[in-house]
Amino acid sequence: MSATQEKRQVTGELPRWDGPLSHPFYSKVVKRALDFILALVLLPPCLILMLPIALAVKLTSKGPILYSAPRGGYHNKTFHILKFRTMVVGADRFSSTTAFNDPRVTKVGRILRMTKLDELPQLFNILKGEMSFIGPRPEVLLYTTQYTPEQECILWVRPGITDPSSIKLISLDKAVGHDDPEGTYEREILGEKNRMRVEYATTQCFTGDFKIFFATFGALFRKLFVPEPADDASQAANQGGQQ
Repeated sequence: MSATQEKRQVTGELPRWDGPLSHPFYSKVVKRALDFILALVLLPPCLILMLPIALAVKLTSKGPILYSAPRGGYHNKTFHILKFRTMVVGADRFSSTTAFNDPRVTKVGRILRMTKLDELPQLFNILKGEMSFIGPRPEVLLYTTQYTPEQECILWVRPGITDPSSIKLISLDKAVGHDDPEGTYEREILGEKNRMRVEYATTQCFTGDFKIFFATFGALFRKLFVPEPADDASQAANQGGQQ
């Protein structure tokens, strides 16, 4: 870790980016207008859906309905991302990475996380201009403050609800496992996520966002309704049991 990164860890200062971005007018003006209009259109029906979700969260576990936490945001400004609370209160004091079958996740929370309905309150982040529908998934400050000079461009486009890394790692909890989720995330996943975030930030355009938007629904459909193939170990175990 460089001296600059160490200083950021102490002060919480986020990186700055002074380089060029792809399609700046689209990123700053057109996309913001599209986000705002779409969020306004979706807000009434989503509010109808959010009301029973809020009730379920409140009645099934102690704590607030919403989870709010700081993230690295647009133009290196920290903002508080909103989600329906899916874990027990204080869960993020132990680890910011959710393990596979994590015991901190509530029963209702498992359904919300599986269906991504816990992300619905981020419509308010979008209306405020803190987020976009499509953009690099906002990272916890622990990792945001460690961005290298090549990665600082991530903070110069609005973070989003979904991006290419969200699609590729739609089952992130399974990818990190349950033995050492945070260590696995840092060693095996974070670098690739940042690479994909940088690629998105430097190539952002309407056609790309259009494809990501619909690819997200396809990935969610496959996650919910298409069984995953059994791994080699499971297949071997099944074959052994049938003999």
